[in-house]
Amino acid sequence: MGTIIQLEEVPITPLKRDPAWKHVQMFKSGKKEQLKCIYCLKLFNGGGIYRVKEHLACKKGNGAICTRVPKDVRLDMEQCLEDGGSRSRSRKSKSKSKSGNTQKKQKKQKIEEEVMPMVSNQVDEVDEVVHAHAGEGVGKYVTTEKRKSQKDEEQIMVSNQVYGNHEVVHAGKGTSMNLETTKKSRLMHSSDTDSDSEAVHDAERNALGPKKNDNHIKMAIGQFLYSVGAPFDAVNSIYFKQMVDVISSSGSGFECPSQRELCGRVLKNCLEEMKIDVDRCRMKWGRTGCSILVDQLTTEAGRVLLNFFACSSDGIVCLKTFDATGMLVPAKLYELIRQVVEEVGVEQVVQVITPGEEQYVVAGKWLTDTFPTLFWSPSAAYCIDLIFEDFGNLEWISIVIEQARSVTRFVYNSSAVLSMLRRYTSGNDIVDPAYSHLSTNFSTIKRFVDLKQKLQAMVTSQEWMDCPYSKKTEGLEMLDILSDQVFWSSCEMISRLTVPLLGVLRIATSESRPAMGYIYAGIYRAKEAIKKALVKREEYMVYWNIIHNRWERLWNHPLHAAGFYLNPKFFYSIQGDMQTEILSRLFDCIERLVPESKIQDKIVKEISLYKTAAGDFGRKMAIRARNNLLPSEWWSTYGGSCPNLSRLSIRVLGQTCSLPICKGSQNSFQQKVTTGNFIVSQHLSDLAFVQHNLQLRQMFTSKEQTLSDPSFFNSIGMVEEWIRPGDLFVEEKGSSDWMVLDPSVNSTLIRPLNDEAEELGEGFDDLEIFAYGKDV
Repeated sequence: MGTIIQLEEVPITPLKRDPAWKHVQMFKSGKKEQLKCIYCLKLFNGGGIYRVKEHLACKKGNGAICTRVPKDVRLDMEQCLEDGGSRSRSRKSKSKSKSGNTQKKQKKQKIEEEVMPMVSNQVDEVDEVVHAHAGEGVGKYVTTEKRKSQKDEEQIMVSNQVYGNHEVVHAGKGTSMNLETTKKSRLMHSSDTDSDSEAVHDAERNALGPKKNDNHIKMAIGQFLYSVGAPFDAVNSIYFKQMVDVISSSGSGFECPSQRELCGRVLKNCLEEMKIDVDRCRMKWGRTGCSILVDQLTTEAGRVLLNFFACSSDGIVCLKTFDATGMLVPAKLYELIRQVVEEVGVEQVVQVITPGEEQYVVAGKWLTDTFPTLFWSPSAAYCIDLIFEDFGNLEWISIVIEQARSVTRFVYNSSAVLSMLRRYTSGNDIVDPAYSHLSTNFSTIKRFVDLKQKLQAMVTSQEWMDCPYSKKTEGLEMLDILSDQVFWSSCEMISRLTVPLLGVLRIATSESRPAMGYIYAGIYRAKEAIKKALVKREEYMVYWNIIHNRWERLWNHPLHAAGFYLNPKFFYSIQGDMQTEILSRLFDCIERLVPESKIQDKIVKEISLYKTAAGDFGRKMAIRARNNLLPSEWWSTYGGSCPNLSRLSIRVLGQTCSLPICKGSQNSFQQKVTTGNFIVSQHLSDLAFVQHNLQLRQMFTSKEQTLSDPSFFNSIGMVEEWIRPGDLFVEEKGSSDWMVLDPSVNSTLIRPLNDEAEELGEGFDDLEIFAYGKDV
């Protein structure tokens, strides 16, 4: 039998200053040291930190590249390698220069002795010119001598940047030039350049200078953010990075904007820019149609704000914000929504989506009576959230959730236990923030199931037994729960019942693709999963009835049924004829969205071509593209032979079902609104318009997906019930210090790697699901 080699982790001392040390763990096997990448867990038996740096920079050559390294880390390592190569070449160059023959040295010294007095005389002449023409303006005089010595002056400025305000003494017989002379030379040089090029030169000079410790800059940024109570993820904003870049490139003469400027001229400019963006989107709504979404927000002061958004396949924009305090009655809501619809253009609006409360239902009915060419619908995310609420009210599920909460509350109120847990779970947290606190309950149960083996390994380890927290009442309770097979079986069953619904929720709130063509199929798959998990009809009908009670309006909604019918991925996967109810809902959609009877008749004729995959629909490219293209793109590409049906399909399939989750700050100034004054309200509405559209622009343009902070400081509202301390458990003073958490553990949240919409698959032939549990 082979010998098992024990690896002992050793701390990385502060003397190891290479940036790559932050991304590795160090182990000892006897006297031999080994390094381990914290991203892909590759173990390096040799090569030192340089090989790790190549590994993280994804540089092929001496070893394997890291497939999981974050983009910012990879770029940092690439820069370190370039900087190291430059220093190496510099050292080689110096060595080669020193080893040159005596004849070359003497020749170089002779050239310097001849040239340096000439440079010195030219600079003296320029100084005289500056003094002589001080009253005429320096910018009017550019001498031939200055142009001849421009290169030398740039070298002088670089030297002054590198060596500070001291004199720069050249070799040989060269003279020393003080800072005042250098400033005069720079002034002459800047006379024929504009402000933009000067900013570029400043940036170049800064790049040439020695790299300074920027800790004081980061301290200043941190102190500002802490003082105003900004969330920590504010630094992830593309506008924060843009602001830092612009300020750093503007040089030392930048003046901060005043409060008056931010409230006035700056806001006005941003407002005009956002309106141009909105108008640009409006130009496309005639073809794609749009959905009006109403989002209700209650401020800390108790005022109610209504945000109106317009969403299409090209993105989402904020239209306006109303202070609707005291107006949450059907008549007032109807008037507000009607006003927005008329401003957008009735012919461009496909549907209006609101919360599902009764006052919105009534207002929505009045709206569809007034405008017979659009639909009203409750938010799909709102309905799914209510389904989760009803699931959580079932006794056996509520017991399991409370058991899991007792574990997380104990873990997240002890830094020692939390640090240990993150080591055992490879940096993963056991609480998973989702769309709301209701959906967080079930995403966290799923996280428990994913980490089952690692959690059990932790509570059965010698490290846990030696930990004083394991002897506490809460620690013993945690051991009992994580060792209880009934608890784990219940968690697995809850996951089987709810994970498909979590997928539908992510589809409904995703900004990556319009949800209308997928939401119907998603609910089908959720009911199918429940049926497979429970088998017996009397058991799965309990959960089907919950879904049906909350989803009834949307299951029979014409737009959802039409979206399912017109999605080629699903339509062509059904054996036999499409369900009669779905085809009937499609006809409802045609009659409402296409008021002209002649075009209605053409659409009905073109449906037969779609059914039989005639013409371009039957091309091999079109068949392959059913799974590769978005449904609206598929119709735009291959629907040329059915122009009327294609136009309708693009308008239907380009719609959303809910307001996408905005990644922007939730600590909005809107939460502090305390006045009903008209002028102040208008000013705040403009601020809301700018803020929402900036956040939405970032959401749809930023390719970087930033994961939530594992300490939950930015999503505390979603997870409060999972991390607040219990009534009995109180930490000893100082034992929950967050600073003792192990910073070497890379926290990487588990997320679905695949697009949920792509995972819906094919085949929808269960008649009982279409009948919604009724006798077939």
